[in-house]
Amino acid sequence: MKPHRIRMTHALLAHYGLLQNMHVVKPVPARDKDLCRFHADDYVSFLRGITPETQQDQLRQLKRFNVGEDCPVFDGLYSFCQTYAGGSVGGAVKLNHEYCDIAINWAGGLHHAKKCEASGFCYVNDIVLSILELLKVHQRVLYVDIDIHHGDGVEEAFYTTDRVMTVSFHKFGDYFPGTGDIRDIGYSKGKYYSLNVPLDDGIDDESYQSLFKPIIGKVMEVFRPGAVVLQCGADSLSGDRLGCFNLSIKGHAECVKYMRSFNVPLLLLGGGGYTIRNVARCWCYETGVALGVELEDKMPQHEYYEYFGPDYTLHVAPSNMENKNSRQLLDEIRSKLLDNLSKLQHAPSVQFQERPPDTEFPEADEDQEDDDRRSDDSDDENEGKSFVGRVKRELHDIEPKDMDDIKEGDHAGAREMDASFAEISLKGSNSGAVPAADVKVEQGNSNKPDQPADMNL
Repeated sequence: MKPHRIRMTHALLAHYGLLQNMHVVKPVPARDKDLCRFHADDYVSFLRGITPETQQDQLRQLKRFNVGEDCPVFDGLYSFCQTYAGGSVGGAVKLNHEYCDIAINWAGGLHHAKKCEASGFCYVNDIVLSILELLKVHQRVLYVDIDIHHGDGVEEAFYTTDRVMTVSFHKFGDYFPGTGDIRDIGYSKGKYYSLNVPLDDGIDDESYQSLFKPIIGKVMEVFRPGAVVLQCGADSLSGDRLGCFNLSIKGHAECVKYMRSFNVPLLLLGGGGYTIRNVARCWCYETGVALGVELEDKMPQHEYYEYFGPDYTLHVAPSNMENKNSRQLLDEIRSKLLDNLSKLQHAPSVQFQERPPDTEFPEADEDQEDDDRRSDDSDDENEGKSFVGRVKRELHDIEPKDMDDIKEGDHAGAREMDASFAEISLKGSNSGAVPAADVKVEQGNSNKPDQPADMNL
């Protein structure tokens, strides 16, 4: 999970020539109030203040917020959280303003973080924050998770709303985080808006797609989302150090290709992945899929070339491990989930009285040269300027845009972020299930703090 994974991915993107067909934006760190749109104030304050030197003096707080074991304290922890969360929320802002059709943050996708708790090396849930941003413009947002682990933090956050549908394909059984049963379907207004696809060891490309395409196809037909967030955790690949699936890179990327085919604004995020050479391979290939470019299997020379020996190829062959997902099991899962979807008669709608203001980030030099950006990938004309311009789905459609007209912070109608905020409060379930989250977007006036909410999710 270290930034080294992203550096390797970025180097492959550069040497395959993909960066020149994209707008590369330096993430603007999320601020405290941005993170508090989902997370509790005291939890964010704790993350901001904790250091390896002071952690022994805060043992009670460490236990309270589940920080210390699989979520260790390290130097730069809060800056790390601000950066990956800022990248995901920034991508959502670009999609909302139609500056691009697809936005990518391979450093994001940390789907286990809860409102007041870290989990599974996820401290801040950038996915929930980016979905809340997308909901300012889109009536419905679809979240799809192909990480090997269940996307429990995102499901819990939107468990009681019909404006966000969550679909997670994951290993289920004696496996972290232990949630994601097929019977977990949502609660109250969110009933049937949570879909869980529990899988067993060794699932291969064919078996995976026999579930993914029919289920997602029906979801798109019934739910009709205005935007899609796809978490592309690469620990579902064959040969992952912590995973137990048998997907090829092409099989994993077929999910990206399929979601892209619906021509709906798409936010691609990273996630897990612990055989890092394969993680970089996968996300490089999937970036090519997003651009509509087929990449050569033979890898170009680059600074991390030695990591990919002895074959030095982009693709790796799946293993011969046993697929424990029988045809009968797959048929039963598919039938059950399609039946759940058939109970949704139509896409839910919501009446907007006023569009919430955009999340405002301070201006940043997007093309500023840094250690991860090669000088030959920079566009001199655009030094220090923000981009506006639509990322086209096909390589030959890419057209340069006039970048002098619009700056990063000059969104139409942008106001102080304090004028609108989203709050998620966890509520316990009478059934003893995982606590659901009650999500509401409140539209107020900074001069009238007691003004009631105008819209509920």
